[in-house]
Amino acid sequence: MNLVVDAHAHILDEQYLHELQQFMQLEVSTGDKGQTLLRKGNATVAWHRPEFFDLDDRVRVMDAKGISMRLVSLSSPSIYDWPAADQIRMARHINGVASRAAQRHPTRFRALATLPLGDTAAALDELDRVFDDPYTVGIAIGSHIGGKPLDHPDLEPIWAAINRKRIPVVEHPMLPLGSEHLDAYELPLRVGFVYETTTAVTRMIYGGVFERFPDFPFVLAHTGGALLSLLERLDNGYRLFPDCRKFIDKLPSEYAQRLYYDTCAFHGPVIKMALDVVGSSRLLWGSDDPFIGAGTEYLTDMKLDPADTAAILGGNAMRIFGLDAKDIGGR
Repeated sequence: MNLVVDAHAHILDEQYLHELQQFMQLEVSTGDKGQTLLRKGNATVAWHRPEFFDLDDRVRVMDAKGISMRLVSLSSPSIYDWPAADQIRMARHINGVASRAAQRHPTRFRALATLPLGDTAAALDELDRVFDDPYTVGIAIGSHIGGKPLDHPDLEPIWAAINRKRIPVVEHPMLPLGSEHLDAYELPLRVGFVYETTTAVTRMIYGGVFERFPDFPFVLAHTGGALLSLLERLDNGYRLFPDCRKFIDKLPSEYAQRLYYDTCAFHGPVIKMALDVVGSSRLLWGSDDPFIGAGTEYLTDMKLDPADTAAILGGNAMRIFGLDAKDIGGR
C-alpha cells in the first residue's frame, strides 16, 4: 500500500480568522452551502466551516480517504499585510497551532511554518526558532509579501538562510494586487491565484533567486499555475531581451525543471503536461484540504506507471521533507 503524504493542506485557527476579520474589516456572511464567508466587497478573502477546526474529524476524513499524513500551512491571505509587530506575534501563534496539531497526532500531521517577512531580522529569528521543533518540516510563503515580490533585495538574507539550511519552501498564492476589476464570480481566487503563482516564480527565475540559491527545494502550488505552459515564451524572453538575462545565465525552463510542483490543478491533462515537462520526481500530491479536500482518485485514475504514482503520492514528499515511513500513520 502506498503512503500518501498531502503536500498542500491548511491549518485553520479561530483566533487568526477573528483578528483577520477585524484587521481587514471583512464582512461576515453565510454562504448557500452553510459556510462562513469573510468578504471584502464582492470577493471572498477567507471562509470556513465548523469541522475545519476539529482535528479529530480531520483525521477521520484522512482515514476514510486513505491519506497517511498532511503537511499543514496557513492559507492566503497569511499575515503579510499586518504591521511588523503583529506579523511576529501572529506567526508565533499560528506556528504553535500547527506544531501542536502535529504533537497531538504525531503520525498524521507536520507543520509548515509562517515567517514574519515584513521584518527580516524577526523572520530569521523565527526561522531558527521553528527549526528547533521536530514537528516543523518546512516553510510556507506567499506569492508576494504585502506587495513586495519574492525577488526583492530585502528577502535575500531569508533566501540565503533557507538555502544554507536546505529548508523546503512551499509557495501558496495570495490575493492579487490591483485586482479591483476582478469584482465578480470569485475571480481573485479562481483566476487571480493562478496569475499570482505564475508571476511570483517567473520573477524569482528572471531575478536570479534560484541562480544564487540553488540548494533548497521550492514547491509551487496548483501545479505551478500557468508557468509550465509558458516556458517557451519565457525562454524567448531570455533570448530576446537584456532584462531577461540580467541575473541568469541559463534558459528559464532550466530553472523551472529544478523546482517542484504540487498536483492541485486537479486536472489530468495539466498533470500529464507537468509529467512531460519535469517528470514524476518533481510532483507532489495535494488535496487543498479542507477547502477542496480531494481524494487520491484524480491521480490514481490516470493509470500512471505504479512507480510514478507511488513517488507522487508520497515518496517525493518523504524525500524532500525528510519524513521517515516509520513515523507516518494511516495504514
